[in-house]
Amino acid sequence: MRDRILGLDRKVPLLDGSTVTYVNLDNGASTPPMKDSMQALDDFMPYYSSVHRGTGFKSRLSTRIFDQTREIIAEFVNADLSQNTLIFGKNASEAINKLAHSLPTGDDCVVITTRMEHHSNDLPWRDHFKVVHVDVLPDGRLNEDDFDKKLQEHKNKLVLVAVTGATNVTGYLPPIHRLARKVHEAGSLILIDAAQLAPHRKIDMKPDDDPEHLDFVVLAGHKMYAPYGTGVLIGPKHAFLNCSPDYSGGGTVSIVTRDKVLWAGLPNKEEAGSPNVPGAVAMAASVLALMDYTMENIEEHETKMTEYALNRLKEVPGIIIYGESDPAKHDRVGAIPFNIDGIHHTLLAAILGYEGGIGIRSGCFCAHPYAVTLLNLTDKEVESWRKELLAGDKSKIPGMVRMSIGCYTTAEDIDRLIRMLKRAAAGDYSGEYKVVKETGEYIPKGYSEPFDDYFKLKK
Repeated sequence: MRDRILGLDRKVPLLDGSTVTYVNLDNGASTPPMKDSMQALDDFMPYYSSVHRGTGFKSRLSTRIFDQTREIIAEFVNADLSQNTLIFGKNASEAINKLAHSLPTGDDCVVITTRMEHHSNDLPWRDHFKVVHVDVLPDGRLNEDDFDKKLQEHKNKLVLVAVTGATNVTGYLPPIHRLARKVHEAGSLILIDAAQLAPHRKIDMKPDDDPEHLDFVVLAGHKMYAPYGTGVLIGPKHAFLNCSPDYSGGGTVSIVTRDKVLWAGLPNKEEAGSPNVPGAVAMAASVLALMDYTMENIEEHETKMTEYALNRLKEVPGIIIYGESDPAKHDRVGAIPFNIDGIHHTLLAAILGYEGGIGIRSGCFCAHPYAVTLLNLTDKEVESWRKELLAGDKSKIPGMVRMSIGCYTTAEDIDRLIRMLKRAAAGDYSGEYKVVKETGEYIPKGYSEPFDDYFKLKK
């Protein structure tokens, strides 16, 4: 897939004044753009216009293409649009919040989620429901016995079960279809946050009457090689018909009088204002490229790269790998969190970036409860961390470094990372780094970033 990814040949500056081709191992945060998406936008934008109400040729064309994007994305996850709706939003977080606003609520309504979730699949539920969290095992996997117990305990008041399709921290793949069967047997619905799953594995929502059907699926374009501000919520039409939209305004209504409103049909009711048509086009083009190459080929390649990375990481002195570290176990995608003993995670991330030209991520990855479990922190340590943060000092916040593999990652990319990790472990780095307490990041003293040499808006 490398020939379909934009920007892989770009050189970036290093601390010593040299330049090097950038290695992106931060795909779990955002993926680079697919050239297919860029080409689709180049071809479409001269015809871009208003959708659904314009009568000119450009409006008619834009409406036709916008409607086609839904069909393409539905095909990607095998969703039946005769029974389900596909709603566009600005990202996956907004999509989950939209569902949280749409489901029936009350003092005794329960949503079950897990301790491994991204904050976006945890916090929105807390605003509207009693939230019950399923525990995880020390290796980061779902505690399915606890899942079964809490499902039975709360099934009479259960509105929804919300589970990640792949964790953004350890890459672990929960058995989503088995969980769906259990949830349906308990008389409830399941949502799969597939933001981390979709770029790495084939998704099959299955027919609506299948016991293992996925009722709701959420996608994020910026993690699927289309970083143009688009998220998707797919789910049964009936879930959105008996409630007002979370945002109202242009496009959400059929009739408005002085004192009455007749809401539009789906998905228009749930997409207030002018939609991000270019973002939908870019996402659909990326989806077509992924389906063309096939998700099976992507899975095969990324599995090999994950095995290779896990084997090579073990060569690094003092390495600590969190979650599953056995290269032979494949119930995961290529997100690998680690630390080097004796080096703060944000310092290690800075060394890799400033001196290696390698993009990774450090911290708790918007999944604090999960990170606390993986780091095996005590309640006392967590409270100390919280007090320091409230006092404005983020310099000691615990965390990990995460590499995350994409469909274009090569063994050479991983080799570059391993070489820099070995140098860092040996203290063989040149920068003198200082920590910024307000942000917790490490920056090299006396260094000025030459950003304007690479891109600037003001000429």
